[in-house]
Amino acid sequence: MLSSLVLLGASLAWAPAGAAHGGRPGGGVLCTGGSRSTYDPPLTLASRSVRVRTRAEYTCTVAPGRTVRATGDLDGVSPAASCVQWDAPRIAERLHYADGEGALIVYDGGTSVRVANALFVRLSGRVVEGRGEGLPAHRTVPALTGQLPTDCLTSGLQGSEGGAQLEVGP
Repeated sequence: MLSSLVLLGASLAWAPAGAAHGGRPGGGVLCTGGSRSTYDPPLTLASRSVRVRTRAEYTCTVAPGRTVRATGDLDGVSPAASCVQWDAPRIAERLHYADGEGALIVYDGGTSVRVANALFVRLSGRVVEGRGEGLPAHRTVPALTGQLPTDCLTSGLQGSEGGAQLEVGP
């Protein structure tokens, strides 16, 4: 049952790299890869302010038939985060493309769902600087916490690791 739920959620939010049609119109970008996040303090059942730091590595389709590698560094705060949900995250992602370009994305909305040790996060925001400036951005992460669900009751969840998809554009 849990596996089915995770697969269903992933299939609804995850688009393969081929969905980019060789790039997005209007300067859009589609990136897929992986990421690793840490939470300080660790997520527990009690809702509290939590700092989130993430390192992502992507392969990005930036133009028809053109892909480049990129890294993303995310840093921000969710003022009311717990093992169950994140509320009103304020997170910025600094992208460094291998072709020398960059971008700054500010995420100001998001949702998360947690089932057992699977965490599903969707962030929404806008590119405020660099490649894709002015375009909306959405980041989807199906991740595993690597900790037992009962850790929410004791030490808390210290981080997560999993796939990542970044969509920039309409």
